[in-house]
Amino acid sequence: MSDTPFGFGLPPEEPDDGDEGKKKDQQSGGGQGPANPFGFGGLPGAGGFGGPGADNPFAAMFGSLNPSDLGAAFQQLGQMLSYEGGPVNWDMAKQIARQTVSQGAADGTKDASVGPAERNAVQEAVRLADLWLDDATSLPSGAGTAVAWSRAEWVEATLPAWQELVDPVAERVGTAMGDVLPEEMQAMAGPLIGMMRSMGGAMFGTQIGQAVGVLAGEVVGSSDIGLPLGPAGKAALLPANIESFGKDLSVPQEEVRLYLALREAAHQRLFAHVPWLRSHLFGAVDGYARGIKVDTAKLEDVVGQFDPQNPEQLQDALQQGMFQPEDTPEQKAALARLETALALVEGWVDAVVHAAAKPRLSSADALRETLRRRRASGGPAEQTFATLIGLELRPRRLRDASRLWASLTDARGVDGRDALWHHPDMLPTASDLDDPDGFVHREQIDFSELDKMLGEAAGGSAGKPDLKKDEGPEGGTSGDTKGDDTE
Repeated sequence: MSDTPFGFGLPPEEPDDGDEGKKKDQQSGGGQGPANPFGFGGLPGAGGFGGPGADNPFAAMFGSLNPSDLGAAFQQLGQMLSYEGGPVNWDMAKQIARQTVSQGAADGTKDASVGPAERNAVQEAVRLADLWLDDATSLPSGAGTAVAWSRAEWVEATLPAWQELVDPVAERVGTAMGDVLPEEMQAMAGPLIGMMRSMGGAMFGTQIGQAVGVLAGEVVGSSDIGLPLGPAGKAALLPANIESFGKDLSVPQEEVRLYLALREAAHQRLFAHVPWLRSHLFGAVDGYARGIKVDTAKLEDVVGQFDPQNPEQLQDALQQGMFQPEDTPEQKAALARLETALALVEGWVDAVVHAAAKPRLSSADALRETLRRRRASGGPAEQTFATLIGLELRPRRLRDASRLWASLTDARGVDGRDALWHHPDMLPTASDLDDPDGFVHREQIDFSELDKMLGEAAGGSAGKPDLKKDEGPEGGTSGDTKGDDTE
């Protein structure tokens, strides 16, 4: 787990090239590199809350203010302080994400509308990928449509999922801001608390918008971090980012696109046909967020010394390690559940895609290893997720999970392997990833039989007319009908 969950806790480091690096950072808008997509100050090379540029709304307004800009600056500040929505100002997040996208990605490429030829290429790649996956998994296609997105379209489509992930964390901050004062003083300090909540929502909105905008310049689809960020049933690829991803790989662009389409289509199958999986993952994120505690003593000092004429003071305080996870059994269990579930999702996709691509693509091994190295080196998706919830999806777990799924395929076949997704209690645990052979050859509980018995007990005699109507055996318990029920 990251030592600085949510990116809070470490001051911003000096650029390697000194003053010249500072100038470059100011010119580029500050903190836009993928090493710290959220800009909270916890990763090298980032501006953090106190840094200049677009990831610091107050520095952007007051840093190099001309007299003629004074009215516009105070208007923007007024909009921040008048915000009365949830814990995150998502309108601001969306605006800043779009602005970040319009500035171009880290590699210098600009966003552009997707043309008909690129859309057709993506649709054809997803269609072919789904055909290949039919041989590698028993889960049917989960992509009702295939779309090619620009970076701006990716921002628009994924913000609802980011909201679901981030709001529990931001809610903790807002609640803490209102609870640091004694109860008898809270009524008197109401306007101050309201202003701090509004500023907190603005700061979260700014940082998240900056992060999502940076990530939009790097992701190749809607499922890069192992979570379903896009709309259900919609396989999405970003042609501009796919081109950037494959330009130095010495692999034909068509093969790169097809391999990434296989990964996207595999994710879609899993989340479409394992109905409990999405809520399981997002619930684990929420459970982990509830275990984040706030250093109330430090926050009390901030409130007591808060100067409305120095709004950056609150940002500086948030940078200094105010948030940390509770070291409780519940928090550890939530983290382990989330980390293991993500590893199992990504490991299954890795194993299934490799089985589908290996016989058909000469570059399958190279592309697989490239994506694994991208994870191991802390690619943008992993960095964003680690900054968001303090979790790093360790490559060792991903590789272990992929090996376990491959071993299950050899031992039980495709159907036996995929049947484990029928119930969360059937899935491997973190300890099973340490001993994959033991899990593969262990006798598994047949939850489908248990569900059937419970259903029959609940239905009682109500089910008998249906059995007769279907002309099944009178008892409904013969081997001929058992297979149909468990299907």
